[in-house]
Amino acid sequence: MAEKKYLVHRSSYIDKGVKIGAGTKIWHFCHVLEGSEIGRGCKIGQNVVIGPDARIGDNVKIQNNVSVYKGVVLEDDVFCGPSCVFTNVFNPRSAVPRMDEIRPTLVRKGASIGANATVVCGITIGRNAFIGAGAVVTKNVPDFALVYGNPARQRGWICECGEKLVFKAGSARCKSCGKKYFKRGLLVRK
Repeated sequence: MAEKKYLVHRSSYIDKGVKIGAGTKIWHFCHVLEGSEIGRGCKIGQNVVIGPDARIGDNVKIQNNVSVYKGVVLEDDVFCGPSCVFTNVFNPRSAVPRMDEIRPTLVRKGASIGANATVVCGITIGRNAFIGAGAVVTKNVPDFALVYGNPARQRGWICECGEKLVFKAGSARCKSCGKKYFKRGLLVRK
């Protein structure tokens, strides 16, 4: 019998048909539902539910009390703060079945979602974007954008290292790591 190359706490449940990458750690009281895929080197905190059919990239960190439902894709290096929320149906009703109306949500590489933030389904959070704690995200978020509030509004730009950027004449240099960025309209690139 081949040895598992990932860790699952004995209080957690992993359904059949789940793929888990090497080096991933899944802690207490989690449930990973059928058809879900979790990449390499992920850290899944306590009381997390994933799936069914959710997709999680490599090196993703999901803090305690997060549910990653069907229709949600987290690319590599995404951070999900404690108790952040993803939805997957726009107008749910207990008495009206709507699982055939799931709206996909994509969280791009390197994005961070703060504690207790809510991400409404059907949107894309851009690469290295930063969602502040408690934000309610109702529309797409550009790459490198800093958003917070209810509803979340863009309040600035952020480096991939997590420091706020200040643009002058269309360019900015991170004071912490030194990376240089260029801005044209709502598009920021390195």
